[in-house]
Amino acid sequence: MRENDRKKTIQVCCGPGCLANNSLALYHKLREIIAKINADLTVETLVKKTGCDGLCAKGPVIKILPEDVAYYQVKESDVEEIVEKTILQNKIIERLLPRDAVTGRRIKSPKDNEFYKRQMKIALRNVGVIDPDKLSDYLERGGYTALKKALFDMTPQEIIEEVVQSGLRGRGGAGFPTGRKWKQCAGYQNTPRYVLCNGDEGDPGAFMDRSIMEGDPHSVIEGMVICAYALDSHTGFAYIRDEYDLAVKTMSDALMKAREAGFLGENILGSGFSFDIQIVRGGGAFVCGESTALMSSIEGKVGEPRAKYIRSVERGLWGQPTVLNNVETWANIPVIINRGGAWFSGIGMPKSTGTKVFSLVGKVKNTGLVEVPMGITLRELIFDIGGGIDGGRQFKAVQTGGPSGGCIPGELLDLPVDFDSLAKAGSIMGSGGMIVMDDRTCMVDVARYYLNFLAEESCGKCVPCREGIKRMLEILNDIYRGRGQAGDMELLLEICDAVKEASLCGLGKSAPIPVITTIQYFKDEYLAHIRDKRCPAGVCPELTTFVIDPDTCKGCGLCQKLCPAGAVSGERKSVHSINQGQCIKCGNCIDSCQFHAIKVV
Repeated sequence: MRENDRKKTIQVCCGPGCLANNSLALYHKLREIIAKINADLTVETLVKKTGCDGLCAKGPVIKILPEDVAYYQVKESDVEEIVEKTILQNKIIERLLPRDAVTGRRIKSPKDNEFYKRQMKIALRNVGVIDPDKLSDYLERGGYTALKKALFDMTPQEIIEEVVQSGLRGRGGAGFPTGRKWKQCAGYQNTPRYVLCNGDEGDPGAFMDRSIMEGDPHSVIEGMVICAYALDSHTGFAYIRDEYDLAVKTMSDALMKAREAGFLGENILGSGFSFDIQIVRGGGAFVCGESTALMSSIEGKVGEPRAKYIRSVERGLWGQPTVLNNVETWANIPVIINRGGAWFSGIGMPKSTGTKVFSLVGKVKNTGLVEVPMGITLRELIFDIGGGIDGGRQFKAVQTGGPSGGCIPGELLDLPVDFDSLAKAGSIMGSGGMIVMDDRTCMVDVARYYLNFLAEESCGKCVPCREGIKRMLEILNDIYRGRGQAGDMELLLEICDAVKEASLCGLGKSAPIPVITTIQYFKDEYLAHIRDKRCPAGVCPELTTFVIDPDTCKGCGLCQKLCPAGAVSGERKSVHSINQGQCIKCGNCIDSCQFHAIKVV
């Protein structure tokens, strides 16, 4: 056999971002072409679809192993050339290699890409590597060895102590210590006990749990079975967001294959222990991600929160002891059992151990899914891994923690990303959403956006949340439209205090955070709206006037070309001007000008 006749594997990313860009068609076309050439040639190839590769903005992504070549933004028309040149002749197609966001050079291997180099993948260890539809892929990567170890080499108490020692905190939002939760649940004698997986990821811009369920479902199942054995639980539920069709399908298929292979169901691996998992589709509401609302929904009731006078570990689902963790938390468990709690606790920060998965999105060059050790700074995440701000604009803020999270300004870019540091800055870790904003982002509009989302998603059960959010939104709408009054900020903060104090559930209590942090860190911007009737970012239409700076305008004509209202005029290579009577304040001119000649006054 010739040197280039060795076995090659072509991995096609079929995560949500790549699927939206037609990656499944690439997969089928590759399989079709490979099937034909295998009839005539000795090159052995294997094409398989995988979960999310992470660099979603540059999909569809195709990796070729063992050469470790990754092609990005691949089109169907590129497939034949990839097979002919790279698969058969070992030649690199330069134009399909990504450019480094900082240096601009072409990168052949993901290992040389700054986006991947600084990551440490534990929860995402198999996502983008294995075919989620094949149990054999998971087994080849050490899948279910932790379950075997737990069943045959450890006692339930030893399993719980290992998780306690790891310091793992729940990755779903509140950050409660996972091992302590298991220990408390195991301490209650009433049975049955339940093990639940929260896959109802409803935060705008978040897709961490979705990617794990779609790319590595067996890691979630294995983590749940290990917990069930430690708690002597025999029934589990995976509560998955209703809109996640692919995640539901992938998890359903994985559960079936796990049962067939003896990793789930009756007498697991001959151990005498039995446990099974049932999938429940989410109720289609953001509030169903809250723990008590989720349990009500599983019970067949309306997904509404209840007061937590008694913790779920004592009285949860159907009033029985229950452990609820989110998808990412479960995916960490097999690794902790295999490598030990001490190993895991050595990663990250003393009180925030291990790694965290973030969906890095917004005005950043490299958007996608990243997993980094706890304690990495915001600057490293946004500028080193994310490649900095897109379009050469200035960083303004980053919003962490989903719609109930806070906006952190540029002066805190060196803040470590961990549970406690984010809390001190007034924000939260949440489930891991991270939205980067540039200087064209209006912070009043940001607070207004999140309050509008929360007002629509509030279940309405308690008055402080239902009416408080609604009143705050009315005030923010007035400020946005130029009707702000002196005292609005003080009134907003007063309502924030009441909503935080008196709301029934965590979602209501955290709802004021976007308002509090935008006022705390961007007070001058609120004052500009209220007192000066001006939006410095040029977003609020009634408060915005765009003008062209004659000293910097080059007369390129791009703003004129892109103006939908025909408000820009001027001859090529001469200073242009904007007709204020025609301008509709869309911002196309300022966003497109490479010379920063459009100003907001």
